[in-house]
Amino acid sequence: MIGTVEEIIQWLFKQDREKIFEVKEKKKKRSLSQNAYAWLLIGKIADAVRLSKEEVYLKMLKDYGQSEIFSIRSDASLDGYCKYYEKIGSGVVDKKVFTHYKIFKGSSEFNSEEMAIFIDGIIHECQNLDIETMSPEEIAMLKL
Repeated sequence: MIGTVEEIIQWLFKQDREKIFEVKEKKKKRSLSQNAYAWLLIGKIADAVRLSKEEVYLKMLKDYGQSEIFSIRSDASLDGYCKYYEKIGSGVVDKKVFTHYKIFKGSSEFNSEEMAIFIDGIIHECQNLDIETMSPEEIAMLKL
């Protein structure tokens, strides 16, 4: 269910008291215009530094995106489960070797706030490379 605090509380009072519920804040998803602008700038950066768009995108994810640390047994693979990750170490627990990974969330999974931070980082990179970007007013409108 999605609703205001009052709506959710009223709905919960009507539910079976034996059930368990999870409540979380609904966040606005990133917009397609935010995504299009991010990829436009990533393309300009890629041209300027002579890298592929995918290489620049991964660098932007690492520098300005969301990530988490996971440890899995070293005999297991993340291939097919995660697209963007890097090995950051390893360790042994109960004679089992674990590999530690930093896993980066793809921008398609970002909410609006995370995407705004991501775009701000990409804009910063563009400014460092003297790549023209939208005006601050246009960027503010994009983030709405």
